[in-house]
Amino acid sequence: MSTTSDSAAQRRGKAPAGERVADWADGRLGIYSLAKANMRKIFPDHWSFMLGEVCLYSFIIIILTGVYLTLFFHPSMGEVTYEGPYVPMQGVRMSEAFQSTLDISFEVRGGLLMRQIHHWAALVFLAGMFTHMMRVFFTGAFRKPREINWLFGFLLFFLGMMTGFTGYSLPDDLLSGTGLRFIEGVFLSIPVVGTYISMFVFGGEFPGTDLIARLYPVHVLLLPGIMLGLLVAHLILVFYHKHTQYPGAGKTEKNVVGMPLLPVYMAKAGGFFFLVFGVIAALSAIATINPIWTIGPYRPDQVSTGAQPDWYMGFAEGLVRVMPGWEITAWGHTLVLGVFIPIVLFPMVLFAIGLYPFIESWITGDKREHHILDRPRNAPTRTAFGVAWITAYFVMLVGGGNDLWATHFHLSINSITWFVRIAFFAGPVLAFIATKRICLGLQRRDKDKVLHGRETGIIKRLPHGEFIEVHEPLAQEQLHMLTQHDQPEPYEIGPEVDENGVKQKIKPSQRLRSKLSKGYYGGDNVIPKPTREEYREITSGHGHH
Repeated sequence: MSTTSDSAAQRRGKAPAGERVADWADGRLGIYSLAKANMRKIFPDHWSFMLGEVCLYSFIIIILTGVYLTLFFHPSMGEVTYEGPYVPMQGVRMSEAFQSTLDISFEVRGGLLMRQIHHWAALVFLAGMFTHMMRVFFTGAFRKPREINWLFGFLLFFLGMMTGFTGYSLPDDLLSGTGLRFIEGVFLSIPVVGTYISMFVFGGEFPGTDLIARLYPVHVLLLPGIMLGLLVAHLILVFYHKHTQYPGAGKTEKNVVGMPLLPVYMAKAGGFFFLVFGVIAALSAIATINPIWTIGPYRPDQVSTGAQPDWYMGFAEGLVRVMPGWEITAWGHTLVLGVFIPIVLFPMVLFAIGLYPFIESWITGDKREHHILDRPRNAPTRTAFGVAWITAYFVMLVGGGNDLWATHFHLSINSITWFVRIAFFAGPVLAFIATKRICLGLQRRDKDKVLHGRETGIIKRLPHGEFIEVHEPLAQEQLHMLTQHDQPEPYEIGPEVDENGVKQKIKPSQRLRSKLSKGYYGGDNVIPKPTREEYREITSGHGHH
């Protein structure tokens, strides 16, 4: 009888199979303690943080659809004669890469939709990266301790551009071949080693016979593998540093106000993933992109009309299109400045953006940790730089499509080219000045709101006949948001002569830092916040209505 009761007790105390597996895994991997420490991590609830999620989800979609497409794509430049179902191409000589892309589009079940989703997801990924980086830039989220994470994000954007370029070059159609011819011209413009680089990349005279086979592993393995590693490192640092948050009541540099990762945030994130997937799928089903069957296979003696790169490469294309055709000939060699200068300028502009957190930290001397974001108006110089860069980017994007602007709007392509040349220098300067003035105006408005309250639109007549507008005092939360930001003093070099009359040695870098710091925090670049004395004087009734 005791044996029966013991066995019954054992049956009652025996844990379910899933729990036993979880205990076994936790004893070897420490999953429970890791999850307990991180699954309740707090994330702020603000729409702009979803921009990073759009990048993550579109990257996942790119990987999923890319795996499917690799099952049917043949990365070969060997020539074949097309005999597939697309009648206009029957009997046409083409590469195996182009033929397999046609087969994916017309013969593989769901192949065309997968191609469309893959291409649209790549565009959405880079657009999301661009917008996300601008949000980080304008709010100062790149400051200590997140400089390395900014570099990871910048490298993801740069590698995404390279991955996108290699991707739309794989079908070997006339459009992608024209883009590769553009790259060959870039290689050939490099002094001394340009011809050797071109011969090495293309495996001989352009277009060679090996380029697609070489681009294929770079596109499907090398670049995505590096990007996946950077993405994981980026997310780990987001968890480690905790999330930034916008200024507001109860938010400090030492806490995060929001919702826990589990279950609220994960539920919202899961729904948002399917929303992003659904939007990209709907866009892919409705809007055709890269219809290679209307373009045809690549032939070196042809150029497709209206050939345009994807938008993220438009900046480089525009630089080359509007650059004057300058050349220097010496010792039997020709240096094509019309191509060489743009290809040097393009990466310089990009890498200046990548190094900006370190440049601003050196200028301002700010070594503190920052977890509260800036309102863009409170950092007018930084905001003006960002708008100036975006202006230059879109001006060059117009230059990259100057032929389409000319044909669609019946304009002179020469006039558009000269407009872009002038706007490339004048546009960013005007955008910088205008943005800075707007930011300062918004700062003055905030100061007025703090001191006088919010305008109600109610006009009141006083007993002695004066008309006044009634102002409503701001709540403490609003007052905190409008006045919580810091206003550091500009960097000062100090006296040039010490107390003993000895002249101090001042480095040129110190003078440069002092001038730049005054450009950030000088008297004409910031509106002083209202002091406690000013606020008390106004709110005590003197001059306040």
